[in-house]
Amino acid sequence: MSEFEDPQVTILRLVENNFRVVLDSGGLASFKCAPENIDRELLKNYDVTFTVSTPECNARKLTLCGKTRVRDYAMKGVLTCQVKLKTSADTPQTMRSKATESVLAVLQQNRRLPYQSIYNFYAMGAAAETHRAYDAAATTELAPSSSSWAELSSANYAKIWALDAVDHSKSTSVLNQYGLMLFRFKIGLKAGELRNEAREQCLTSISIAFTGYGTAPGGNGLTLKIWNSTTSAWGNTQTGTAGTDETLTIALTSSLTDYVDANGYLWVLARTTNPSDGGTPAVAYCDFIQVTTQVNGIKFADYRNFRNVDETRVKPYVYKAEFTIVAWLYESLTT
Repeated sequence: MSEFEDPQVTILRLVENNFRVVLDSGGLASFKCAPENIDRELLKNYDVTFTVSTPECNARKLTLCGKTRVRDYAMKGVLTCQVKLKTSADTPQTMRSKATESVLAVLQQNRRLPYQSIYNFYAMGAAAETHRAYDAAATTELAPSSSSWAELSSANYAKIWALDAVDHSKSTSVLNQYGLMLFRFKIGLKAGELRNEAREQCLTSISIAFTGYGTAPGGNGLTLKIWNSTTSAWGNTQTGTAGTDETLTIALTSSLTDYVDANGYLWVLARTTNPSDGGTPAVAYCDFIQVTTQVNGIKFADYRNFRNVDETRVKPYVYKAEFTIVAWLYESLTT
């Protein structure tokens, strides 16, 4: 059985992955999600910080024998706004209002799936801190550590941001070479890290959805695989046959720790099913790729109330909003 995830981490990751605030200047507000007692020095680097306190939990029996029960969690979330006025036309009050509405929307829209996280390359560019994409041409399926991989340019990253029929492609006309792409997703926590990714022991499912296709003189088709960090081999093969965009999926529900390496990365390979004949190229195309994970944790989360709790004893004033977040899960005991 997978390990139970701390609800505090679940909520922080949920907000971190979905929070969006558009500044009056047209850009996106910078933000940071972290546990309680956040260092106020972070306010120098972020427009908004969001913290969640350690939850209070009450257990209630739903049957007389106590085999079925529910855990009720009550957590305190605090949104802090300290707008960098030199780079933003927003006032702190405006920022607090926008950020509050964003947090409320995240909790409302994901209330039934707080344990689910979605990862893709939207708005990411070259040398991203978490997810990265590469391509290469080779006669074999290269390991993630191969030096032959070349990271995509920022312009090519933009081609895989959305499912919009604008594809990134990798072509090769060398005899017996395949067009290959490699995708790295940060879905797990590295030992010693202070981040909001899940511990790999908490994962209950991993799903990969790739939209693209491959062409080659031997026939159309693209092959999708994921890297097994335990056996150091590509596996869980899925193959398409179309010459236009199609979606290939891989769904995993067991031995999930095998697919997350020591740094918390999941690696996905896409290649043309057939190689080049030395004249006609083999071309791999990617329109969009997305990874969805679920953890063993709370099954419902929403806000109960919120209020403004500004700090006016310091200058400049710090504008805050405080949320009461409720969450719960059901337990069924076997004895």
